[in-house]
Amino acid sequence: MPSSRVMANTTPQALLISFTGTDRPGLTAAIAAFLAERGVPLLDVEQVLVEGQLTLNLLVDEDEARLRPSLLFEADALKVQVTLRTVDRAHPQAKAARHSWAVTLLAPQVSADMLATATRYASARGFAIDRIHRLSDAGLLSIELLLSAADGAGDDAGLKQDLLQMQALLGCDVALQPEGLMRRSKRLVVMDMDSTLIQQEVIDELARKHGVFDRVAEITHRAMNGELQFDDALRERVMLLRGAPASILEDVQSVIHLTPGAEHLIRVLKRLGYRLAVISGGFIEVAEPIRARLGLDYAFANQLEIVDGKLTGKVLGAIVNRKRKAELLEEIAQIERVSLEQVIAIGDGANDLDMLNRAGLGIAFNAKQVVREQAKYVVNQRNLDAILYLLGIRDVEARAI
Repeated sequence: MPSSRVMANTTPQALLISFTGTDRPGLTAAIAAFLAERGVPLLDVEQVLVEGQLTLNLLVDEDEARLRPSLLFEADALKVQVTLRTVDRAHPQAKAARHSWAVTLLAPQVSADMLATATRYASARGFAIDRIHRLSDAGLLSIELLLSAADGAGDDAGLKQDLLQMQALLGCDVALQPEGLMRRSKRLVVMDMDSTLIQQEVIDELARKHGVFDRVAEITHRAMNGELQFDDALRERVMLLRGAPASILEDVQSVIHLTPGAEHLIRVLKRLGYRLAVISGGFIEVAEPIRARLGLDYAFANQLEIVDGKLTGKVLGAIVNRKRKAELLEEIAQIERVSLEQVIAIGDGANDLDMLNRAGLGIAFNAKQVVREQAKYVVNQRNLDAILYLLGIRDVEARAI
């Protein structure tokens, strides 16, 4: 839905003129020319186009009685509907003191029930709904609500809890973010690899090829139940790979599939100047080829020891665990000279939680339950490029890049 907006200083009262009708080339220009010919001061303007239907709102410094007769005649000639209303406006300083928030709804199909629930919650928590617009093109997959409230009037913590309940009740993803420069100035994206950037768990694929999948799965299950720490579980599973030929790593790469939308997400972010990293609790022997293939800037993961062309069952160096992932995120941010608020982190497992919570925008992507409960933001969509919606990037904008 294309929109244009220009702001100017305002006075205590003004005339709000609203035009609605079927859009056609030159319509907005004709309305603007009408006002220009009469020297009407323009204070504010916003236009929205939805499926060929135009809504054009103009705030002008003019007396309604003087403008109404000629304006009604012009609207009839242009075959559009027009309404006029005198409005009171807050002082510009009071307007500037308002705080803005963005609510992003994501679902296979955003329903009227989802929209009604989100707007009801926002209103109940003291927020005005300034604008609603669609981010997706292929169906109503994502919409964004821009909210505002005077300083101290909006209960954002309460609204966040309401939206979390809505997420569970209606089966959609909902993100509430402060709307401002920091939301639009993210510069670094750090991603987990297994079950995030790619669809597989690499250790499982190695185990299958070496014939020890059931034993590896049993250790994984114990780790998930909290019976083993990540480091111990990784060492036990890697030990089961002892004696496997190093060529098994190349064999596994042939069965690795990127998560749907991953290439599109990375292409768009790279064109926008983002720096991109993969930080994995898996293995650098797989992460590095993926980094090179996608043109990522960094790859960090565990390194398998290989002697005489075979895996020894050992991991070299410090293990990339939950703590180390967060440390690497901070190190990359320092190298790139960006604040943590400008970092996006994406992951699915408990091993990613510190990393997700350290970033300005930490996203649990199709994550385990414990991660969904603790992460700042949750996305349960099939495609990884749904992340773009949380940045306020519309499909039409992403295609143009």
